[in-house]
Amino acid sequence: MISQTAAAPLPRNCTFEAADWDLLSRCWHPVALVRELEEKPLGVTLLDVPLVLYRAGGTIVIADDLCPHRGVPLSMGTGNGETIACAYHGFRFGNGGKCVRVPAHPDSAIPSKLNLRTYPAVERYGLIWTCLNSDGTVTIPPMPHWDDPDYEQINCPWIDIAGFAGRQVEGFIDVAHFAFVHTETFADPDNPVVPSYMPRMTKDGFEAEYRSTVSNFPVGHEDWEKPGFEWLRHFRVHVPFVATLEIHFPDDGRLVIMNAASPVSARMTRMFSPICRNFDKHIPLQAVYDFNRKVFEEDRALVEAQKPENLPLDPTLEAHVMADRSSIAYRRALRGMGFSQFFSA
Repeated sequence: MISQTAAAPLPRNCTFEAADWDLLSRCWHPVALVRELEEKPLGVTLLDVPLVLYRAGGTIVIADDLCPHRGVPLSMGTGNGETIACAYHGFRFGNGGKCVRVPAHPDSAIPSKLNLRTYPAVERYGLIWTCLNSDGTVTIPPMPHWDDPDYEQINCPWIDIAGFAGRQVEGFIDVAHFAFVHTETFADPDNPVVPSYMPRMTKDGFEAEYRSTVSNFPVGHEDWEKPGFEWLRHFRVHVPFVATLEIHFPDDGRLVIMNAASPVSARMTRMFSPICRNFDKHIPLQAVYDFNRKVFEEDRALVEAQKPENLPLDPTLEAHVMADRSSIAYRRALRGMGFSQFFSA
């Protein structure tokens, strides 16, 4: 459920419908990999809002990427692991976004107006999450097996997609595109049939179990066509923009992929993809990064080409077939949250 706190101000040059932005600002989104954030401040954007991330001792600070003195982005500055300094006049900011030093007047009291506007920061699945309009409740979707010691935890580099997050998530949960989009990575172009399946609505989205003979081994793998094996793909979708896919491999193998689509704007998405698995743990991480990048690059080309760029929530505005039941369930869940008919701008 989305909290009913007071609406936050819209960002400058907002690309979302105002009502959609307000709802999205109450949700938790990932903005960076934990390993990206070192001593130097890190600039990111969420929902058209420029943010700066920095380390202040044992905490992570997320604030507006704007020095309150003369409006220079703080991500242009420097850091030392305890504070960051603005590149223009050297004003220094520490824990909680508090201004702790004004070099031009080192002995004067520092007015509270120089403190930064900050947002909550939570580390989970190797990602840094935040909420622009939080009521204090942390609602980050679960990831199956992430904390299981029998599983290897992997965090792939993010990928930027010039498209709307809703379209990207819809592509991730689509089961009819494998034979036409992923033939260079894992799918069989001669096996396009989608068996019947039925999504089940949940309190924050839906789940769908899809069984087929389409392999999830890389093309060329010795077991790519494993006779008689039925692959189970279990999707769990948490609106607005997070989904997990748990794939059941032979010999009780499990692979879980989280698709966390962070809405940089209504026209740009930064997709984070934590992965965990209980097999092939000897394979070098770079090989895992490369394979998953190739899969998501195959998807990216289609998402960036789709029209309309937004995700129409009215089911009569696009044609549907039985294989699209997950897409229909996704749109139904988004409508249930109160998003506009044309989601989003």
